[in-house]
Amino acid sequence: MKHILLAAAALALAPIAQAGEIHISFSEELNEKIADDYGERERERLVDELTEDLMREFAPILSSVGDVNVVIEDARPNRPTFEQMTEQSLSFESISIGGAEMTGEVFSLSGELIASEEYDYFSHDITDSVGRATWSDARRAFSRFATRFADTTEEAMSASSTDEVGR
Repeated sequence: MKHILLAAAALALAPIAQAGEIHISFSEELNEKIADDYGERERERLVDELTEDLMREFAPILSSVGDVNVVIEDARPNRPTFEQMTEQSLSFESISIGGAEMTGEVFSLSGELIASEEYDYFSHDITDSVGRATWSDARRAFSRFATRFADTTEEAMSASSTDEVGR
């Protein structure tokens, strides 16, 4: 009986593959830009926006994959951030070309790379910056990236399962 309890305890402590964890980080350059210019509160705003889009798009497959790792390589606001308004005396009425660039990788439950995606969107012209919010174009980029990334992942998973069936 003692051996059974020890075996059960060992199994309980053994690492279990967890499905569907999304991890978002920032490039070194963007980390510096946030710390020096945009303000730390913008970090959480960007993570929340991108996480929401990724959760929505990956919902059908999130339990079938392991880690989803995304790096926000660059992000530019359409309007001054709170920090920029207070530190640089900028007006919220100011508008600029915004957007974001991301890279991502999705891994299987066993740790194998399933898919990767790179995407960027920045307004080409000030007239393209239609949003009234600070991160309008970045949010547009996040949404498009999440959709493409989930589609690429689903296609890779389908191709992989088709390959396994054909063997």
